[in-house]
Amino acid sequence: MKIIFFGTADISRYFLENIDKKHEIVCVVTMCDKPVGRNNKIKAPAVKEYAIEKNIPYIQVDRFTDDVIEKIKKYNVDTGVVVSFGKIIPEQVFNAPKYRCFNIHFSLLPKYRGASPVQQALLDGAEKTGVTAFFIEKGLDTGEVILQQDLNIDQKDTSETLFAKLNVLGVDVMNRSLDLLEAGSFTAKKQEGDPSFCKIFKKEDGKIDWTMSAEDIYNKYRGFYIWPKAFCTIADGRLAGKTMKIIACSVVSDNSDAAIGSVLEVKKGTGFTVKCGKDALFIARVQPESKAQMSAYDFVNGAGIKKGFLFS
Repeated sequence: MKIIFFGTADISRYFLENIDKKHEIVCVVTMCDKPVGRNNKIKAPAVKEYAIEKNIPYIQVDRFTDDVIEKIKKYNVDTGVVVSFGKIIPEQVFNAPKYRCFNIHFSLLPKYRGASPVQQALLDGAEKTGVTAFFIEKGLDTGEVILQQDLNIDQKDTSETLFAKLNVLGVDVMNRSLDLLEAGSFTAKKQEGDPSFCKIFKKEDGKIDWTMSAEDIYNKYRGFYIWPKAFCTIADGRLAGKTMKIIACSVVSDNSDAAIGSVLEVKKGTGFTVKCGKDALFIARVQPESKAQMSAYDFVNGAGIKKGFLFS
């Protein structure tokens, strides 16, 4: 089939590469180059880099002007595939292909419509998620479903490991959807169930509130593992006032009446435990502000953290 691909995020390239093994990519549509990092170095989207490597025409859009829309429509493709594009696609574009455009979304729609379904599922402590291929329409992730495939979430999954699993599953769902479209044997179905939504997260969303239960804080650590990390402020010791990101942790039972946010115990060679609103969090690895990641025990020794010291 002749396909136009819409994508911007780094994971989009993985999907593009897999389509290119079997189908003809006639054009890649992506967002504009942007400055990244401390030096604001201009970086092209990964899908643009792939398009250049493979001599595939590409269009970079800041907005869908009439000229851009006409360029896209002239390709006269069979379908459009959208994976983490990052911009609303107008009706004139998503309805232009023979089989319209479909999106790959990392949830079992209508659950977790929006920008951050993987993170939100982990924050909620969900036990199951999945991938949905659905036709794009004007509403936010509301289109008819081509295919859905579920996936169990392991209690130890973080956003990093869950994204890795969903990428593999997502490519499978995408390829099977393309096979159905090519054969003309698909039956799109309306989404069933009550919808839920997720937002675009900000850095401050990673801030830990120690009055929360240890389980909820652990889920925050899982959901924000890639960015912005679960973090807190060190209130005592030589690094008082600095922030600390949690890199590895686990929930432990605790019924003590210690102050919330206080260090309950320092375990030699392994890490330390912090009192939460319910139970406690054992912290095994951290990243102090402006420093590299390290074992929690090395951090304790370097920062002068002791039993009873506070985090906020």
